[in-house]
Amino acid sequence: MEPKFTRTTTALPDFIIAPELVESESNPIHQAVRLILAEIGEDPDRQGLVKTPDRVARMFEEITVGYRTDPVKLINGALFDVEYSEMVLVKDIEFYSLCEHHMLPFFGKAYVAYLPNEKVIGLSKIPRIVEMFARRLQVQERMTNEIAQFLQQAVNARGVAVMVEGSHMCGMMRGVKKSEASMVTTAYLGAFKEDPQLKADFMAQVNGARAGR
Repeated sequence: MEPKFTRTTTALPDFIIAPELVESESNPIHQAVRLILAEIGEDPDRQGLVKTPDRVARMFEEITVGYRTDPVKLINGALFDVEYSEMVLVKDIEFYSLCEHHMLPFFGKAYVAYLPNEKVIGLSKIPRIVEMFARRLQVQERMTNEIAQFLQQAVNARGVAVMVEGSHMCGMMRGVKKSEASMVTTAYLGAFKEDPQLKADFMAQVNGARAGR
């Protein structure tokens, strides 16, 4: 049976929410992990592995929770009328995600800024927005754009800037095996895209935060 997806119908960006995962041995993830263990030459019934399919199924429920996050509940009305028009920047937002090509982790920090347009969003909501898009199968480029586009529409901001720096296990423990390499992606919308000085101010603050680690 195909899973039933629901779609939001609010002023927030159009969003599809996945159904909850099944918690039992009938969970397809549980069954798939047993098959993988057997295929690589392991005994899925030995003591150290007998509960591994359950653990992996629960792990995937946690690390892919972004698919099942309702953006309306995430924002939860935390938009406030404030007379403030300068840049709001949230720095050093830790994130953990899964590369959609190899299903290996990539992780790092996100820096998210916006220019309010009569409303500001609750401080905790920006890290939650990052987490909503990180906790799913991703590529860093798309995740960066999704964070920017969602915030722009949710807050009706005059501009949004996002910078993400990530380390990718698919390039560290396999393939080229370059453990020190990191990837930087950016997205600029509205005034940040149109005004080079705003973009420079954003990057100056981001680079200052990175240099201070």
